[in-house]
Amino acid sequence: MHSADSIELQVSLLLFVALAGYMLASRVRQPAVVGQILLGIVIGPSLLGWVSYTPLVSNLAHIGAIVLLFVVGLEFRLKDIMRWQFVLIGLFGVLAPLLGGYLVAIAFGFATHKAMLLGICLTATSIAITADTLREMGQLGSVTAKAIIGAAVIDDVLALMALSVGNQVIEGNLLLMDSLLLLGKGLLFFVGGAYIGQKYVCRLMILIDSSNLAKKYRELAFIFAMMMAFLFAILAELFGLSAIVGAFVAGVALEGVKLQHSKDFKEGAEYVRILFAAMFFVSLGVLVDLSALDRQLLGFLFVITLVALLTKVVGCGVPAKLLGYSNRDALVIGLGMAPRGEVAMVIALLGLNLGLIEQPLYVVLVLMSVLTTLMVPPVLRMLYQGAE
Repeated sequence: MHSADSIELQVSLLLFVALAGYMLASRVRQPAVVGQILLGIVIGPSLLGWVSYTPLVSNLAHIGAIVLLFVVGLEFRLKDIMRWQFVLIGLFGVLAPLLGGYLVAIAFGFATHKAMLLGICLTATSIAITADTLREMGQLGSVTAKAIIGAAVIDDVLALMALSVGNQVIEGNLLLMDSLLLLGKGLLFFVGGAYIGQKYVCRLMILIDSSNLAKKYRELAFIFAMMMAFLFAILAELFGLSAIVGAFVAGVALEGVKLQHSKDFKEGAEYVRILFAAMFFVSLGVLVDLSALDRQLLGFLFVITLVALLTKVVGCGVPAKLLGYSNRDALVIGLGMAPRGEVAMVIALLGLNLGLIEQPLYVVLVLMSVLTTLMVPPVLRMLYQGAE
């Protein structure tokens, strides 16, 4: 009999549940995200306790997010993302949640540093969750999807800068130049990485495809593409950014590559995504431990989740409307920016490790992220189906 802590058992169970969640959600015509997160809650410490959020589960989840964002990036061109309209939507999509979360936390009596961290958690947008939902619905090429992804990338860069500023304020050492440097590095990496990738990495892939070796081993282009995904993820980490941003940039860089002899690397990456991204979404459910939630915080959880949704819908939807989007498209953009997912959880976990917040508030932030993640995909599906 295997121990409950057996690595083989944990990984096998995680993979089984992840793929079962994918099939279950498909059967009931819901985004796979929903079924996978719910099954993660079931097998996690909240209910059955079969899987806990160990470093192994965390690492597998991060790999899943990297692969997922690489596949999503393959659907986008750089010129479709880096538009001033998307920057404007992303900017207000950070300012509104930051202010809203801070004021609500202060109203509930939390200390200033906790309120600031909570506001920062609300600024982030999970590109992975919304993008996967849009991909499943075949809407990644839509006008609203491009606005959501473009603004969400801006959001993640600004959220990292907000976290940097927040840490400096808490430590009583606010350095404006450090914050501006972080923002500059983020923009430089995104634009420069995509440009260099399109100019040089794509050429290298075409050379590999035309080689005699590729004619014999037709999977070489796929292997090279996945290498680039993880290389860009490494470079993003070295730049002080999230690895998932690097993987997304790698996908954008390879978007237009046309191969003649090799197998379609996009199709291969899609199969890898099904496996690893499923584990990522299940891990979000595993991370939730409802037993750690103080009953007195339930009211705060309800309010902060409502604020998290409204501040993104208003903060992103109103600028989108003013920029000429229709009412429905503006609502779709606002809702598409609402899931917090892994980005907010990483910020909350950092706050917990630094001793800025305690376990009960950490659980509230995780549950807020999970709730926004679960609520948005079905609503987006209804909005798109209604438009059709």
